[in-house]
Amino acid sequence: MPTLGAVSLLLLGASASAAEAPEPVAPAVAASIDLAITGLRSEKGNVLVCLSASPQYFPDCTKDAKARKLKISATRAGSIEIPGVKPGTYAVALVHDENANGKMDLRLFLPREGFGFSRNPKIGMGPPKFKAAQFTVGADDEQYTVHMKYIL
Repeated sequence: MPTLGAVSLLLLGASASAAEAPEPVAPAVAASIDLAITGLRSEKGNVLVCLSASPQYFPDCTKDAKARKLKISATRAGSIEIPGVKPGTYAVALVHDENANGKMDLRLFLPREGFGFSRNPKIGMGPPKFKAAQFTVGADDEQYTVHMKYIL
């Protein structure tokens, strides 16, 4: 029969084990962003999508290692889903790469292909700043409409 001291030590050991057990980890929160793309002038080529959280790399996110980049056939680009987006502040840039060469083509510094941005900011001389296109993602799915623009 265990002594009172041995029972106390067993209880203390059980308490210490319970206190050291890791707490259950909550599942990671992630949302989907659904983009409705309007104004594509043709179904040629692809739509290049960049979801970035970095103002430094917006709107050209080719050097942004953390950006989510998608290439969607223009024939299927009416609705684009970006799944698994963690909470944060983001901006989206789109290019209608009609000749499917993987980049925005320019003529005299003007885009020859279509482009669009989240929140559809007004376009002046050059692309909008990150702040003009930014939006916040939480735990809930988000839906945005992006209207494509063409200069040439």
